[in-house]
Amino acid sequence: MEVYQTEEQQVEAIKSYWQEHGNMIIAGIALGFAGFIGFNLYKDNKLENELAVSDSYQVLIENSTKDKAAFNNNAEKFINENAETSYVSLTALALAKEAASAKEWQTAQKQLIKALESAPSDGIKGIASVRLARVQVQLGQYEQALATLAKPLPASFTAAIEEIKGDTYLLQDKKELARNAYQAAIAADGLASSPSLQMKLDDLATAVNLTAVDPAQKS
Repeated sequence: MEVYQTEEQQVEAIKSYWQEHGNMIIAGIALGFAGFIGFNLYKDNKLENELAVSDSYQVLIENSTKDKAAFNNNAEKFINENAETSYVSLTALALAKEAASAKEWQTAQKQLIKALESAPSDGIKGIASVRLARVQVQLGQYEQALATLAKPLPASFTAAIEEIKGDTYLLQDKKELARNAYQAAIAADGLASSPSLQMKLDDLATAVNLTAVDPAQKS
């Protein structure tokens, strides 16, 4: 590296470098400043778009109880127009809830799969998975329901998962597996959210005891 012996030499070297590269430096600064402004404009536009989508979603949900048919149509349109946003999952969950309340299980399943695939967080994924498993049980898709529940989900869903597994096993006449699942649900504090869990377990124990009694003794 060149060493400058005097201040005059340093000044002359700076002048020479600036004459040769000054325009490039200015252009670089200008581009950088323009990029900074452009980035901030992009962020502002993005935020504005996100707020607009949020407002549209809020209006959509607020109107959901007024006209079910209109809500379904508007919700599908909203999903198509905002396919890259987290509101797709939330809207699909709302559509699934409407379908389930009308016992339209196939439609509910379709919307819950959409909600699961577009879930922006583990929490939303857990909600969609648990509801999907319940719908699959209603459709008699027991193995699919168990497969849905077998996927990794947050620990906060353990009680719900085990209760649905218990219901599924019971419908398959797998009483021992059902009992184990209900006990696991209770151990995960499931009674706090589902008081009927204890009744399910007690009824199952009664059924098992009756089955074990000698037919001659029952007469």
